[in-house]
Amino acid sequence: MVKQSKNYDLEILNHIEENPDTTQADLAIQLGVAVGSVNWYLKRLINKGYIKVTQMQRRRLRYLLTPKGLAEKAHLTTSFMQASLHWYRETRGTSKELLAKVKQAGYDTVCIEGDGDLADIIHLTCLEAHVKVKPEVDQVYPVFRVEGFKTVLEWPEGTAINKTKKQIGR
Repeated sequence: MVKQSKNYDLEILNHIEENPDTTQADLAIQLGVAVGSVNWYLKRLINKGYIKVTQMQRRRLRYLLTPKGLAEKAHLTTSFMQASLHWYRETRGTSKELLAKVKQAGYDTVCIEGDGDLADIIHLTCLEAHVKVKPEVDQVYPVFRVEGFKTVLEWPEGTAINKTKKQIGR
């Protein structure tokens, strides 16, 4: 999944606030991008007035957040939290709907294949719905297959359930 520019902005602003003596190479490692990309992002944030740069030594720079940068960081953090909560609520709602169908079909056990936040949310929803989760995939039970930010519920072979796969997540 490609990160949006706003996500990089937030990560850069957070990192600089915590580590004003950071280098572009450090930021590149933190973000998982090339140093040239970090340079471009920093120049953009500097031009917007979010970051101030001072020269410490001959080839050493110090990055500081401006008041405008702190305000933008707060705004981006709020936006990120709202988007995360929206995604969480949507995922929980879809998981509850699917688990209701699982129970209606007579199953009290499912399998979850994959890991990460999405798998954790599905697992918690199963516990709340009193649906057991087998630790390993068993094809006689419905399987939630988690791949990154999407999940598909697959029914066991021969089940009289609609064979349509239902996707959860982004």
